[in-house]
Amino acid sequence: MAEVELDIKKILPHRYPMLLIDKVIDVQPGKSCQAIKNITNNEAVVQDYADGIARYPQMLMVESMAQAGAVALLSLPEFKGRIAFFGGIEKASFNGWAYPGDTLELAVELTKLKQNAGIGEGRVMVAGKEICTATLTFLVS
Repeated sequence: MAEVELDIKKILPHRYPMLLIDKVIDVQPGKSCQAIKNITNNEAVVQDYADGIARYPQMLMVESMAQAGAVALLSLPEFKGRIAFFGGIEKASFNGWAYPGDTLELAVELTKLKQNAGIGEGRVMVAGKEICTATLTFLVS
């Protein structure tokens, strides 16, 4: 798969600290997006939990997937310059954690598009292990 040159900030309105994807690896407008998010100790959201181990919050994994899905959706010519809203989560499953030094491998496939709404199936992998999946709903304004 060829890496694509894509300025995420021209597609998404998010900025630090809420821009939760670092690089788009592949995008098929209206169909899918693969992206990465590198987890570092420098992020305010990476905190020690009660057990003293720093990790990336699982709900932000879902937001990272949603942002990748929004890139796939907003890459369509008819949605250029518009904003995608995260409309809902269904069937979220968490099977692990991400720690500083890990790279989240994000993959979202849009399974249904209708006018200004879409549904996508997302997953997060770390080192080849699936740690999160969810069905996501998007609305375009």
